[in-house]
Amino acid sequence: MNTENLISIPELCSHYEIELSFFTNLSEMGLVEIKTVETKSYINSSCIYEIEKMIHIHQDLDVNIEGIDVVLNLLQKMDTLQNEITLLKNRLRLYES
Repeated sequence: MNTENLISIPELCSHYEIELSFFTNLSEMGLVEIKTVETKSYINSSCIYEIEKMIHIHQDLDVNIEGIDVVLNLLQKMDTLQNEITLLKNRLRLYES
């Protein structure tokens, strides 16, 4: 398998100063997908933004894995609601003009 678009989990652990078990726990909760290539664990590079968000929530706010799942779900709902508000504002402007 090509590892071109994959980032090594041990490298991420070293870079962010976080334990390997953090990624294992994220994977068990279904928050990230770990790919194994020749006994090495990787994460898709397209997921790095979400992973960084999870790491910051964990380290900066001292939130556990279950809490990260809740926070991410709430953030997703907020984004959905914000998009809906924007859509409704645009429709309202259309009727006001």
